[in-house]
Amino acid sequence: MAHEARMRRALAEHSVYGSEARSNTAPPVRPKAPIKRALAILKSSLLIVVSLLALVYLGDYISVRFRIPRSRDPYSVVSVRRYYAVTKKNGKPDFYFNPPEEQVCVRSLFPHLGYPPCWYLNRNRVQRIDM
Repeated sequence: MAHEARMRRALAEHSVYGSEARSNTAPPVRPKAPIKRALAILKSSLLIVVSLLALVYLGDYISVRFRIPRSRDPYSVVSVRRYYAVTKKNGKPDFYFNPPEEQVCVRSLFPHLGYPPCWYLNRNRVQRIDM
């Protein structure tokens, strides 16, 4: 009898459900609060990053469109050299070079009004066109 009482107490102490005897069911599922919190933080961080990018783009567009500051011309010209890489039937490319031409660019971070940014054209003065 004392042995049975000790066994019941031991089961009650180690039981998931308190003083009830342990059954053959799976233990209860832990709440997913840490995962939900991490997803909420990720969503809010993503929203902040996207809104900051939109704000920077809008400021960049306004500075180009309305010439802010007035002393700076928002447009510039960069000399660009393009060449065509035409693949022959045997798989080897044949190159055709064009003379350098002036291309209008915009002095901003992003492309605006149909013109690429000047920082991009200055880095890519030679442009390959695959055909």
